[in-house]
Amino acid sequence: MLIGVIADDFTGASDIANTLARGHADSPGLRVVQYMGIPDRLADPGVEAGVVSLKSRSIPAPEAVRDSLAALDWLLAQGCRQIVFKYCSTFDSTREGNIGPVAQALAERLDAGGVVVCPAFPTMGRTICQGHLFVHDRLLSESGMQDHPLTPMTDPDIRRWLSHQVPGPVGLVPAPVVRQGADAIRRALADSGATLAVVDAIDDGDLMAIGRAVAGARLVTGGSGIALGLARNFPGAGQGDVAQHLVNEGPGAILAGSCSGMTRRQIEAHRRTHPVLEIEVEAVMQDRLGAGEVAAFLLDRLGAAPLAFSSGDPAQVAAMQARHGREAVAARLDALFGDVARRLVAAGVGRLVVAGGETSGAVVSALGIGALGIGPEIAPGVPVLISADGLSLALKSGNFGGEDFFVRALDVMKGEP
Repeated sequence: MLIGVIADDFTGASDIANTLARGHADSPGLRVVQYMGIPDRLADPGVEAGVVSLKSRSIPAPEAVRDSLAALDWLLAQGCRQIVFKYCSTFDSTREGNIGPVAQALAERLDAGGVVVCPAFPTMGRTICQGHLFVHDRLLSESGMQDHPLTPMTDPDIRRWLSHQVPGPVGLVPAPVVRQGADAIRRALADSGATLAVVDAIDDGDLMAIGRAVAGARLVTGGSGIALGLARNFPGAGQGDVAQHLVNEGPGAILAGSCSGMTRRQIEAHRRTHPVLEIEVEAVMQDRLGAGEVAAFLLDRLGAAPLAFSSGDPAQVAAMQARHGREAVAARLDALFGDVARRLVAAGVGRLVVAGGETSGAVVSALGIGALGIGPEIAPGVPVLISADGLSLALKSGNFGGEDFFVRALDVMKGEP
C-alpha cells in the first residue's frame, strides 16, 4: 500500500477514495479500497491506496485522536509511505476540535513538520485565499455552514480556527507563493517553523502544484482535492479498477439525515414525483415512530424510489436540540437510520442511497460492512460503493450533488448513464 488515508467520516472517505481511484490529468488512478472502520486483518497486497473511514468528526477530541492514531498504526503496518488525514472541504470542526488535535497528534507520531492544511475542493466551489475558506463566492461563515447543527463554522479564517485547537503558531503559504510552483511551496513549508501550515488553493492547478510539493512528505491533510496529484509521486503506480459498468438492478431506497441546504432542496425536488416520508424528530423522541414503520413505508413502495428523511431548517433543528439535547437527538436518529437500513437490506434492497455524513456512518456501521470497492462516479465527490456481497451504496455529503441526485444515484447503480 502506497497511500493511507484516515477520513473523519464515511462520506468524506468515499469522496477521497473517488479522487484517488480516478486520478487527474497525468496523475493516474490507483487501486483503492475504502475500509469501514479499522480492519482487523492485513490488506490485499494489490491495494495501492487504503481509505480508513472513521466516525470521528463529532466525537470528543481525545477519542478522535485515539481512533485516528489506531488507524495510523494499521496503515503503517500495510507499508504506507504517505498518510493523508482527510476532513471536509468546509472544515467541519468546533472551536475545540477535532481537526487540529488529530492533525497535531498524527504529525507528532510521524515526526512531521510543515504539514499541509488544505481543505480546498474547487470543483465544489471550496477555495482558500489568504487562509480564508470560501464556498463559491461566500466566506465559509456566510455560506450556511454557520448554522450546521453539530459543527457550526462561524469563522472562515482557518489559521485562526486552528490556533484555538493546537499549540504553537499555524503557518500560511499564500496564493502568490503557490503560483510559483512546487519548489516555492516546499521552501515556504520548511521555513514556516510551524507543525501545521494552511496552504491557499484556488483551482486544481494549485492542488496539483501542492501535490508535487509534498512528494516524500510523511503526512498531508486536507479535503479530497488534496489527493489530486499524489499518485504521480509514486512512479509505476496506477492500477485503478473503477467498475464503470457496474449493474445492480435490485430494489432501491433512499435515507436522508442531512440538514444542509442542498439536501433539503434535493428532498423537495424528489417529493414532487416520488413517495417521501418525513421522520419527525419529536415522534422519534417520544417513541411514536420507529424503524419498523419507516422501513414498512419504504418497502411498500419499492420501484418508486421511496425516500425517508429527517432534515429541517436551522431554526427547527435548534428547537429540537434545545428540547431534547443535541447528543440525544443525534443518537436516536443514528440508531433509527441504522435499524431501517438493516431491515431494508434484509428484505432484499440492493441499492441504497444515504445523505449526510453522520447518517452514512450510522448506516454502514449498522450493516456491518467491512470494505467497499469504488464504482462509477454519480456526482463530484460521490462514487457508487460496492460491498463484497453485492450491495450498492451511495454515501452523499450533505451539500454534494444536484437537485436530481437521488434518482441519478439509483440510475447509475443500475448501470444507466
